[in-house]
Amino acid sequence: MSMSDNVRQQMVEGSWIRRMFEEGNALKALHGSDKVCDFSLGNPIVEPPAEFKAEFRRLAENPIPGMHRYMANAGYEETRTAVAAELQRETGVTISFRDVVMTCGASGAMNVVLKALLNPGEEVIVFAPFFVEFLGYIDNHGGKPRVVRCDRGFLPDLDKLAQAIGPQTKGVILNSPNNPTGVVYPESLIRGLGEVLARKEAEFGTQIYLISDEPYRRILFDGLVPVPVFQYYHNSVVVASHSKDLALPGERIGYAALNPESDEHDDLMAGFIHCNRVLGFVNAPALMQHLVRNLQNVTVSVPEYEKKRDLLYRELTGMGYDVVRPQGAFYMFPKSPVDDDVEFVRELLSLLILAVPGRGFGAQGHFRISYCVADRTIENSLEGFRKAAARYGLAR
Repeated sequence: MSMSDNVRQQMVEGSWIRRMFEEGNALKALHGSDKVCDFSLGNPIVEPPAEFKAEFRRLAENPIPGMHRYMANAGYEETRTAVAAELQRETGVTISFRDVVMTCGASGAMNVVLKALLNPGEEVIVFAPFFVEFLGYIDNHGGKPRVVRCDRGFLPDLDKLAQAIGPQTKGVILNSPNNPTGVVYPESLIRGLGEVLARKEAEFGTQIYLISDEPYRRILFDGLVPVPVFQYYHNSVVVASHSKDLALPGERIGYAALNPESDEHDDLMAGFIHCNRVLGFVNAPALMQHLVRNLQNVTVSVPEYEKKRDLLYRELTGMGYDVVRPQGAFYMFPKSPVDDDVEFVRELLSLLILAVPGRGFGAQGHFRISYCVADRTIENSLEGFRKAAARYGLAR
């Protein structure tokens, strides 16, 4: 066969989200898109904020000479400075443009960081449930993922983390607010995690990097504020994007920011810049760099997402579903009424509801709902969820 065995296996194990999306397209063609309640993709239906449109118009009417040409591989210094200033405001840590590389989204940033860090066979710890692409990204660069299961509330267990760390551990990926659960990790946990990593670095005489994946950092509910990992661990990297906070997933604009107190800072930043080039990204999209430069303190309407969260959580728990209440992002990860989450997702499919089985995120027995959809989609889905609850004996 022409395709590598590794890629073929990854496609089988990691394609649940896209698989459900494609099945949804077939259902929409058959029944009409308005009849299918699609919760499969984290693809925001909200439009970018008005400030984005105004900035786009300003640039179109007053183009900067050379604005579509190549720039330094790290990105425009003015944009990196703007990102650094906002990170400094949020974290309280002194950050400059020298700590930031503009990338093709958070996914591009994650690949840049992992390529720069990993030697073949070194391990990266991920917490389950996890964003499934993390495993592919680690494999891309010769690393080995080591999965550590979270507790029943979807929070990392620090004792299990400590047990999993060994002399080959090079990184730990953190994702809060979390995809697929919507859980937000509290400050006490981040502090404790930093203490574990520092202790293990000393024990093994190695460097262990905390890679904080933060595309949902600004989508927080219940009055919560972001917890800055830079304050709690020196060898830390933030990867982020504007896909969610500015509703620009198709524009692929993000960044990697390295803690200014990290070991071998300058060498590692040079490595990030090099990897941005040789991975084929070359640089982050020029137009988007110009646009987001003046939008670092702008975000979509978070109360709109919070309202959707409240509606769906109230209705599902009222039907008898077991749900950990999300505190951010736009995902919900209910427990499946049966251990076979694929069976239950198929039942939902028969009711024209598209969800994703939890095994696609390393957590069998749950299913993910992505509620970045129109309110009417949530409302239209409730009868189907109610019927499924009745069929599996959940109805109260």
